[in-house]
Amino acid sequence: MDEKREIILVTDGDVCAKKAIEKAVQQIGGRCISKSGGNPTPINSSQMIKLIKSAKYDPVVVMVDDEGNQNYGIGEKIIYDLYSHPDIDIIGVLVVASNTPYVKGVHVDFSVDASGNIVRNAVDKEGDPIKGKILFGDTVDIVDECKFPLVVGIGDIGKMKGKDDICKGAPIVTKALKEIINRHKEKDSKLLH
Repeated sequence: MDEKREIILVTDGDVCAKKAIEKAVQQIGGRCISKSGGNPTPINSSQMIKLIKSAKYDPVVVMVDDEGNQNYGIGEKIIYDLYSHPDIDIIGVLVVASNTPYVKGVHVDFSVDASGNIVRNAVDKEGDPIKGKILFGDTVDIVDECKFPLVVGIGDIGKMKGKDDICKGAPIVTKALKEIINRHKEKDSKLLH
C-alpha cells in the first residue's frame, strides 16, 4: 500500500488567493493543486483526489471554496471527502476569514495576523486579531466537526490591505503554511523519540 499523502487545506480559492497560494507553495517547497483554485471550487472530490495522488511530492496544498455560501457547499463537501479518504493525511487547515453572515465559525489553534505575528486568537478578514478563538468564514463550519490536527487562522489571502500581496512574495500565507509544516515535523519527531 502507498504511503498517505500529506495535505494542507486552504479555505479560499479566488483569483487573488490562488496566485498568492501558488507563490507561497513555491517558497515552501510543496506542490499546489492549481486546478482546485476557483470560486467556488471548480472540481469535485474524485478529481481532487486523483490530482493529489499524482502530485510529485508532499506537502500538497489544495484550495476549497464555497463562494460565500453560508450553507454546506461544494468546498465543505470536498473537505469532508478528503478527511474521510484512507490515502490522505490532512496535516493542517488554513482557515480564511471572510464577512460571510450567519456562519458558526471554527475554533483556531492560533492565527497569523496581517503583520506576520503568530497570535493566540482568531483574526478578521483584514488579518487583524479579534477577541476569542472563533474565526468566521464561508468554508469553515465543517472544520470543527472533522477534528484536524492543526487549524490556523488567516485574513483574506493575497490581500490584507496589501500586506500579503503577491508582489511582496505573499509573506503572510507563506508564513502560515511554514508554521503548519514545521509543527507537523515537530510532532512527527516527537513520535519517533
